[in-house]
Amino acid sequence: MLLKSETQFHFRALTPYYNEHVLFSIKELEEENEDGVSTLFYLQKIYPDEWKNFQERIEEELKDNEELKEEALRQWASYRGQTLTRTVRGMMYYRKALVLEAFLDMAKHEDLMEGYKAAGSISDEEWKSLIAQCEALADMKFAYVVSCQQYGNDKRSALSNAQDILQLMRTYPSLRVAYIDVVEDRVGEKQIETAYYSTLVKVALNKDSESAGPVQNLDQVIYRIKLPGPAILGEGKPENQNHAIIFTRGEGLQTIDMNQDNYMEEALKMRNLLQEFLTEDGIRQPSILGVREHIFTGSVSSLAWFMSNQEHSFVTIGQRLLANPLKVRFHYGHPDVFDRLFHLTRGGVSKASRSINLSEDIFAGFNSTLRGGNVTHHEYVQVGKGRDVGLNQISKFEAKVANGNGEQTLSRDIYRLGHRFDFFRMLSCYFTTVGFYFSTLLTVFTVYVFLYGRLYLALSGLEEGLATQRKFSHNHALQVALASQSLVQLGFLMALPMMMEIGLEKGFGKALSEFIMMNLQLASVFFTFSLGTKTHYYGRMLLHGGAQYRSTGRGFVVFHAKFAENYRLYSRSHFVKGIELMTLLIVYQLFGQTSHSTIAYIFVTSSMWFLVLTWLFAPFLFNPSGFEWAKILDDWSDWNKWISNRGGIGVSPEKSWESWWEIEQEHLKHTGTLGIIFEIILSLRFFIYQYGLVYQLTITKENKSIVVYLISWLVILAMLVILKIISVGRRRFGANFQLFFRLIKFMIFVSFFAILVVLIVLLHMTIKDILVCFLAFLPTGWGILLIAQACRPLFRVTGLWGSVRALARAYEVIMGMLLFTPITVLSWFPFVSEFQTRMLFNQAFSRGLQISRILGGQKKERAASTKD
Repeated sequence: MLLKSETQFHFRALTPYYNEHVLFSIKELEEENEDGVSTLFYLQKIYPDEWKNFQERIEEELKDNEELKEEALRQWASYRGQTLTRTVRGMMYYRKALVLEAFLDMAKHEDLMEGYKAAGSISDEEWKSLIAQCEALADMKFAYVVSCQQYGNDKRSALSNAQDILQLMRTYPSLRVAYIDVVEDRVGEKQIETAYYSTLVKVALNKDSESAGPVQNLDQVIYRIKLPGPAILGEGKPENQNHAIIFTRGEGLQTIDMNQDNYMEEALKMRNLLQEFLTEDGIRQPSILGVREHIFTGSVSSLAWFMSNQEHSFVTIGQRLLANPLKVRFHYGHPDVFDRLFHLTRGGVSKASRSINLSEDIFAGFNSTLRGGNVTHHEYVQVGKGRDVGLNQISKFEAKVANGNGEQTLSRDIYRLGHRFDFFRMLSCYFTTVGFYFSTLLTVFTVYVFLYGRLYLALSGLEEGLATQRKFSHNHALQVALASQSLVQLGFLMALPMMMEIGLEKGFGKALSEFIMMNLQLASVFFTFSLGTKTHYYGRMLLHGGAQYRSTGRGFVVFHAKFAENYRLYSRSHFVKGIELMTLLIVYQLFGQTSHSTIAYIFVTSSMWFLVLTWLFAPFLFNPSGFEWAKILDDWSDWNKWISNRGGIGVSPEKSWESWWEIEQEHLKHTGTLGIIFEIILSLRFFIYQYGLVYQLTITKENKSIVVYLISWLVILAMLVILKIISVGRRRFGANFQLFFRLIKFMIFVSFFAILVVLIVLLHMTIKDILVCFLAFLPTGWGILLIAQACRPLFRVTGLWGSVRALARAYEVIMGMLLFTPITVLSWFPFVSEFQTRMLFNQAFSRGLQISRILGGQKKERAASTKD
């Protein structure tokens, strides 16, 4: 009679790995950031009870062995980070669970009833034989393959990652490592060609007990398969998975990401999960078994908590709905279990085309569904998952997902699914994949249409005329509709799925309390900010293409991001759009004729201002130590150095504004003619300010002639000529004729001041007119700049590209000053920094961070007194 363990399906786990952390080193743990906070200190404050237990344990077990203490410390920290060591330990629980299940299957009923006492009656040889049988059965049913893309190069370079991976294979002898080995093979007598081999290795243990020398553990090649050429043709991760599939065996294949974990109690359920392949869900058996994820990074910071709750609702109530009744669940990353034989004969578990398959995971679900597969979801099994914990990490991840959805929108897979689904399943597929991002794009587009429409009504005089008519003066229905719309724009509905899932699992009282706490920690600010991230990258992807993988990093975010770094990351996606909307609101505030006391006006403008302030200042609000005076001074110095440095070949974007500016236009270099046309058409909206506002100036005396508009263009042309003169003067006279160049700038300043005095004295120009001129001409200049960037080849031929670069630098300086000034003012007040720290991190770490700063100050004082 076969045992239950013998009839269980064979399955394998597969993890793609590039160059992330394998095991934290002592140097990495003790290295302090600018605040004097090390990773080890951070972990001690986040996990105080576990740290105390760890100290007690190593003091008892490893009293005098410092080397083993250091190794234990590295493992303790790595098990609490997003490292390969944590992932491997979690996945090897499957083997432990199989050994335990095989042991229980082999035991007699009487022995089970007797319990642990029955083990005392077994001899050592019988015990070893029994354990050997259980381990052999476990190794036959399960194996774990880690596809380490750079392992061969790291091993040849003697890097620490290769040594740590080898140490993992020593710890878990059944672990297998696959990698692509690149070697130089001799062909004939003189010719040498580069050969690529897909290689699988295991640890080679020297167990010669009689040898007095040290034990040498090296890797041993199991399989080595020559490839026809370079395997990495796309983003890297899909190929890293696909080349290692041939080293797996069995019916099931679980794809595990590098930042995942597992638990012993969940590993025991794997036998039940694999049996789901034999059940019929609808008209066919499953081809992908979806399981839920447990986010273990939720306690790191408030942002990590927001992401944890958002992801938790997606992998539970969201996946349930997608699988049944909508029948449109696909593969949303790991840790789904694939029918290995089904997918091995239908293109693998990943598609690897560059750009179009940026989100390679969901295309596996598309492929499975199109080829007759069935994707189900099972919530009685869960696998641990680490998420991004800092705003910059989260934004890069959301940018990658938005780019991936843009590519999905243009892909043949979505086209084919839309044609083959029935009507209801087609709509379900749309709204749960690319439709969500398209709706987000339409939401932000509606904000622009609304404000530009209001601006048109205000500047054209139609609003004043409509307001005086009886049927429009008391339109309460319209006011109520606009007021309700503003509440939706605050982003509270984004938290509704989270509240429902928390309510189902923990009770609706707990859900309400968590919802209140999340909003007190500014969750609405975070979700509104992420709305801008999704919109920008999805829209750019649709217009110009050029999706690319963005490395987010999986470390602990306990460092302060420089102002220049935040500016580089969010300038085009949030800051430019936020300043544009702010300009629209200011112009409408100045010239709008609607009564400013109406409920509709208050609700609409308040929600718009909330959106503007969120897009402009959320990166600094969620930046650790973002309002400390010392950090502000360092940021200002770093910003000035970055904005003034010249670019060139080999100069990174982190070192020079010019290099970053050139990279920001990469999407325009590779876009098509239609993309250029759309870019120019969208840039024309900035000329609306100029056309409408020049007729609102006092000095025009209500003159509506086209001559006024033409004169405004002459003013803009004169300003551009002055900028060109300054640019040429700096290049030709800035080094050798500094006095002459300064004289030119002084004459330009005096001329500008004289013209301004004449306008004020003779034409009665007011302060409001000066403000209106800025509001009219600055957006026009930005529109000209965008058109010049879109027509880059033309401006290069005419020799005007240097002037375009100078104009762009001037605008960047203005935007930087506009953002930096409020942050500087807030940093004068110490309570702002205290509030930010309490909001960002949990109470234990906040307390520890303050103590660390105090101790750091005491150390400096002691050092100073010692010198004296």
